[in-house]
Amino acid sequence: MKVITFGEIMLRLKTPEHERFFQTPRFEATFGGGEANVAVSLSNYGMASEFLTVLPDNVIGDECIRELRRFGVGTDKILRGEGRMGIYYLESGANQRPSKVVYDRSYSSMALATEDMFDWDKVFFDVDWLHITGITPAISQNAADLSVRACDEAKKRGITVSCDLNFRKNLWKYGVKADEIMTKIASLTDVLIANEEDCQKSLGISLDVEVEAGKLDTEKYKILSDKVLGLYPDARVIAITLRESHSADHNGWSACINNRSEFYVSRKYEIKDIVDRVGGGDSFAAGLIYGLRTYDDDKKALEFAVAASCLKHSIPGDFNRVTVKEVETLMNGDASGRVQR
Repeated sequence: MKVITFGEIMLRLKTPEHERFFQTPRFEATFGGGEANVAVSLSNYGMASEFLTVLPDNVIGDECIRELRRFGVGTDKILRGEGRMGIYYLESGANQRPSKVVYDRSYSSMALATEDMFDWDKVFFDVDWLHITGITPAISQNAADLSVRACDEAKKRGITVSCDLNFRKNLWKYGVKADEIMTKIASLTDVLIANEEDCQKSLGISLDVEVEAGKLDTEKYKILSDKVLGLYPDARVIAITLRESHSADHNGWSACINNRSEFYVSRKYEIKDIVDRVGGGDSFAAGLIYGLRTYDDDKKALEFAVAASCLKHSIPGDFNRVTVKEVETLMNGDASGRVQR
């Protein structure tokens, strides 16, 4: 099986340790972006993965491609175009001070890309699965049109489509509301991934679900997931992540899955001393894709996804640098963190 992910990868500029912006004049420069993060994780799990995007034809774009190739991600379908590489700045929070993200993505190569740049037969040659998120459609009308078109072209070819709704309030600035685009994408999706805010803001589905409460009422998520599946009959399954944010360093982490015949809530992890939670949702999405294609049991697929994401919280950077064996060790109950010798 081969998975292709489609979206924008960015230059990630992060303050050292937990310092505030310009507390020192240094930034840690790496690459990251929701769809690329998924491709890297899947490659680490031994699955064939490709990444599709448009990058500027300069040395920054060249280095980005080299970084993806280093993880075994296929880059042959990446296009080069006008514009620049998008940037996001990250200030890591601590204790009661939340992390901050500042986006600088206007006029990026991906934001300027047009549908006529892509040969869809070539894009989807030898591909079984397309993964997309709600982040790329939020950056420009062009990117939104491209995202819908990619899903439509995949469905025409019988390719499975997964979408992480990923609502980003700071990105939907070009005059279109998220639900105007994301409802179109959801109607073309087989596997939906979301949290409660994504369902509300991206699909316009509202329930009395507490976002910031200390305890989560899982029955409400059963009702919410049933409602989503009722509105999108082509979706086979929806997974909803359940994050309890006690502080920037301490989160409760679990998820639920609804496959129309069964609703299941995963084990919950208490993640303390978080190293980096950025990319946590992407690591969940990749884990779910791997699990759904590897295990016969959707419950086991969900447990793999939650464990994979739990481990990501211990790893700096956007990419989840873990193996299947490491994830399965955690999902099977070994959470001791003892030194492996």
